[in-house]
Amino acid sequence: MIDKDISELGILEQDIVDGEISDGEILDQKFFSEGISGERVSDEEIVDKKIGGQTYSDNDFTDRQILRRIDHTQLKPYATWSDIEKLCDEAIKYQTASVCIPPVYVKRVHDAYGGKVNICTVVGFPLGYSTTVAKVAEVEQALADGCNEIDMVVNISDVKNGDYVRVEEEIRTLKRVCGEHILKVIIETCYLSDEEKIAMCKAVTNAGADYIKTSTGFGTGGATIEDVRLFKRYIGQNVRIKAAGGVKTRKDLVMFLAEGCERIGTSSAVGILQGEQTQGY
Repeated sequence: MIDKDISELGILEQDIVDGEISDGEILDQKFFSEGISGERVSDEEIVDKKIGGQTYSDNDFTDRQILRRIDHTQLKPYATWSDIEKLCDEAIKYQTASVCIPPVYVKRVHDAYGGKVNICTVVGFPLGYSTTVAKVAEVEQALADGCNEIDMVVNISDVKNGDYVRVEEEIRTLKRVCGEHILKVIIETCYLSDEEKIAMCKAVTNAGADYIKTSTGFGTGGATIEDVRLFKRYIGQNVRIKAAGGVKTRKDLVMFLAEGCERIGTSSAVGILQGEQTQGY
């Protein structure tokens, strides 16, 4: 799945070939001068992690490969413009896939940074029980303000009520409004049974959305490998996976990418790769 629709992932044309950066690499080395490297970690730094019989190594991905899959996120309810500027500056410096920011900052970021950052925002966030009409209005405003990608939250109450047709229709409606812009669908796995997660995989696929996303980061739990593996079994071939919530270490980043996630939503990736102790989404 990694080599699909590369341009949509914010990745330069040289991209990844069999786990390596090709000769077309054009990123300036200075972007990685503060503890983030394009090289693989040394043998002494490799730490293996075994989950469900699968072993992952910190050596599986370079920092650059990781960063190009990151939706660099700042969604705290008290996020200031200074926080958003820092996020955008880091996204430019480290070439992350996008910045994921509150809707209120979309136009300001677009005006300040233009095409230097790929802007993602959230809709129906974080609880999902806004009406479809309200969510449509949010999407329309976000696109008008310069947003490129939308992360919507499904109506979790509809899911728990078993009204999967209603959920699918809402996703389809929002994808129609998004058009060629990317739509990611947050199903908030921490509140769902496996049966409900499978139903959401089918709804996201049938509605034509681009991604299924595990979590808002505001629920009772975040992304798990078990849920990513369930997604892979039940989503359609045109649906990609975004993990979010609770990704706190380099091993976590590697683990989710190795399992096939094409995006990871986190506020911590830059800090993690610089060896900092991180908190937050």
